[in-house]
Amino acid sequence: MTIPERMTTIAATAHGGPEVLQPATSPVPTPKPDEVLIRVLAAGVNRPDVSQRQGSYPPPPGASPIIGLEVAGEVVATGAEAREYRVGDHVCALTNGGGYAEYCVAPAAQTLTWPKGYDAIRAGAIPETYFTVWANLFMLGRLARGEAVLIHGGSSGIGVTAIQLAKEFGATAYATAGSEEKVAACVKLGAAAAFNYRTTDFLDEIKRATNEHGVDVVLDMVGAAYFERNLRCLALDGRLVLIAFLGGSKLEKFDLAPVMTRRLSVSGSTMRPRTTAQKGAIAAELRARVWPALEAGRCGPVIHEVFPLADAAAAHALMESSAHIGKIMLRVAGE
Repeated sequence: MTIPERMTTIAATAHGGPEVLQPATSPVPTPKPDEVLIRVLAAGVNRPDVSQRQGSYPPPPGASPIIGLEVAGEVVATGAEAREYRVGDHVCALTNGGGYAEYCVAPAAQTLTWPKGYDAIRAGAIPETYFTVWANLFMLGRLARGEAVLIHGGSSGIGVTAIQLAKEFGATAYATAGSEEKVAACVKLGAAAAFNYRTTDFLDEIKRATNEHGVDVVLDMVGAAYFERNLRCLALDGRLVLIAFLGGSKLEKFDLAPVMTRRLSVSGSTMRPRTTAQKGAIAAELRARVWPALEAGRCGPVIHEVFPLADAAAAHALMESSAHIGKIMLRVAGE
């Protein structure tokens, strides 16, 4: 196919609310030696996209200023060193930016072929959440078969993925969510129990559910507002893994004694600043360990709603409402 010189994108005309997202045009990017150029069929909408639009999560140096961290589509050009893929391959990719567009470049190491049986929307819903969950819950949090994990935001894209993967690899998952509908969705996806954080105290519920033992890992996106209760949820040698600070990042006071006396670990990470090699290592583990489950029909993404690319503002408004269960997607082009 002929690659055009310009493409339709979604641009943030200023930092602000969803309304600042407007259709625009820009040059089609040229892949670097280690990159592939993808004709985008679908792009995912994620919390970091909202933060970038608001001005609190700028792209790293050298990354596209266009919002969007995950895409699925067709390879239309490859860099000289990107020998893993050929023109015409159907791939999904964790991008460093640029996803809300008709064409997007991504390092080949951060790119994966679609799981068998997947279409663009389902494939495009994988990279951001699966890279994040695998890196944090399994690599950093060391969640193992027979252990238990508490997953906050269980109905989010991250939460839905974490519940399913925890169960797939032999762990017991508990989750929090903000409504009875979302609680029921978490249990349907495989959580042993889920708790409505608006009507119950998750610490009390975890103590009750585990007979006072606690969980081995907490995966948290809330931050300061949950920090001390998260530590009290942990069993001996427990690990608290932080992936966001939706409830603030600063604590006024904190007693370090439980961390030492109960041998607790607190860690955190972000995905976007990692090197291509680091992200490539995560991709390799996903290909080897998670792709077989996806191709067998297990652990797949849950799609809440799909918007046309031009309606990215409406997709962001839905994301900010937290009314969704699972992933919000943009359809960029027909297959």
